[in-house]
Amino acid sequence: MPEASLLFAPGARPGRAALRALSEGDGGFAISLDPLAESAAPTAGASGEETWLELLASGLTFDLVGLAPGDGAQAPPARHAFGLPADFQEQRFEAVTLRPGPHLAGGEAMLPVIRCLAWLAARLATLPGTQAVVWHAARCWSAPQPFRAGVQRWVEGGAFPGLSLAALADSPDGAMQSEGLSLFIGQELRLEPDLLDDRAAGGKLALRLMHWLVESGPLTAPQSLSGPDGQALRIEPSSNGRFVRVWKN
Repeated sequence: MPEASLLFAPGARPGRAALRALSEGDGGFAISLDPLAESAAPTAGASGEETWLELLASGLTFDLVGLAPGDGAQAPPARHAFGLPADFQEQRFEAVTLRPGPHLAGGEAMLPVIRCLAWLAARLATLPGTQAVVWHAARCWSAPQPFRAGVQRWVEGGAFPGLSLAALADSPDGAMQSEGLSLFIGQELRLEPDLLDDRAAGGKLALRLMHWLVESGPLTAPQSLSGPDGQALRIEPSSNGRFVRVWKN
């Protein structure tokens, strides 16, 4: 299931008033269900009912959980970081988490749902005090501004933000593999070591291929492609279908 969390300093998580202000200020979404009556005032030690809202965006509903003054949500540990200081993960944070609502059961993995959730997470990342955005499938913690910018470009037809909604990591054998791409296509990308004499160039190639795969869908048969420098590439699904493997042709 696609999920995203926003991280805040302890005691700084937003409550329903902050969400209502954002939604009413041209946030591009609406609060479609508030489990509290309009006149009810949240109190210390709030129950689970008081810590969530249902949000509506592009005709789809999402649950935002972990709102103040109740308990915060649990964000996954960070494996990757994008645009954050080196010591960021050593700090303490509280989280609110966005996930597809019950009305989307069975359709959570559809690309329009994931794209809308990413867009809504980017909008929520404008909430005051947001320290980072966590994209759970990639275990990636991103600084709010590059997350917002990358997602906005993508939903407007630009490149897939492969360093926020996915991540790249080195394998022990010298290959480079994605993490989180499987949420979009059911497969992860693997660049074989013969393509990685220049790892910076390899990273750029991986980002281009991730964009192509998200737009084209899972790879089911071997293909030949040209890299950005004209280099001939061989690309094929692994024997178990879980990876898209790329070599020099």
